[in-house]
Amino acid sequence: MNPVDLVPAGLTGAAFWLPLIFVCLMGLAMLLYVILDGYDLGVGIWLQRAEPAQRDRMIAAIGPFWDANETWLVLGVGLLLVAFPLAHGVILGALYLPVALMLVGLILRGVAFDFRAKVKSEKKARWDLAFHAGSLLASLAQGTMLGQLITGFDASPAGLLFSIFIGLGLAAGYALLGASWLILKTEGALQLRALRWARLSAWGTGAGIAAVSIATPLVSPSIFAKWFSLPQFFALLPIPLASLAMFVLLQVFLSRLKVDAGSGNANGLRRWSWGPFACSVSLFVLAFFGLAYSLFPYLVPDRITIWNAAAAPESLMVMLVGALLVLPAILGYTAFAYRVFRGKASDLHYG
Repeated sequence: MNPVDLVPAGLTGAAFWLPLIFVCLMGLAMLLYVILDGYDLGVGIWLQRAEPAQRDRMIAAIGPFWDANETWLVLGVGLLLVAFPLAHGVILGALYLPVALMLVGLILRGVAFDFRAKVKSEKKARWDLAFHAGSLLASLAQGTMLGQLITGFDASPAGLLFSIFIGLGLAAGYALLGASWLILKTEGALQLRALRWARLSAWGTGAGIAAVSIATPLVSPSIFAKWFSLPQFFALLPIPLASLAMFVLLQVFLSRLKVDAGSGNANGLRRWSWGPFACSVSLFVLAFFGLAYSLFPYLVPDRITIWNAAAAPESLMVMLVGALLVLPAILGYTAFAYRVFRGKASDLHYG
């Protein structure tokens, strides 16, 4: 079905285009959250696999950024609440348990991040474990939420198993982002470990993306028609082909860096260390656009469109002014932080 056919009859002007603007802003916020907080969740997932002496360097690689990265989650959920209150109630009501588990994981991460810096060295391992557990719990919960949204909140055993599998796939994707970030931000033995972690998590990420790509058209006839009708099929073919190309290129970068590390080619390690992270981000961006195309204009597949769920145009106009003031500020301080703390992570010191 053409998305235009889903627009309520007689809906024109601000009532038509304001929901489009807000769904784009919400999508941008969630994409930035998944990429930016995804890599620091991934670093947390790998924390227990590192030697105790390397964990401070891993925390230093995300320390200046991780708290601000979660701002995008707050913005995205906030936009859902104020711009699409009907969908907000349906989605968060259906996902009450995984949302609660995600919040527990994020709170545990925040507490552990601060407490590990305050306790004696012999007790730091406990808080490192807590940071790892919180990162893994939040990742699995977010993936399960995605799986439930795709299946239309299917509570059957098959639907729940699929959602859990997507949770594992998203956790693997975050682990890939985290390992790739460590390749970019660290050197020496930790960078070599991150190369092995990236190769391992890449296959789980690919499996998760493939599962979402296959399942999404199968659970909805309208989504199936959007992808496999002509001429849309040929117009959309570059998305899966580009995803496959990025996956292959990621393997090429990882293999090249492994050879450079084995031969002691420090220049090669520095020159190409950005490659795995760029490929990982590209995979997430391509997957996001594919999923966004599949779901649009629905916020709940085949049930609630953006126009059905939107607040009154007058309210949206007021909130748009606020969003246009807040969004540049968030983008500005995020860009400033990444500029100030660019380069390799240094040893972690607490004054």
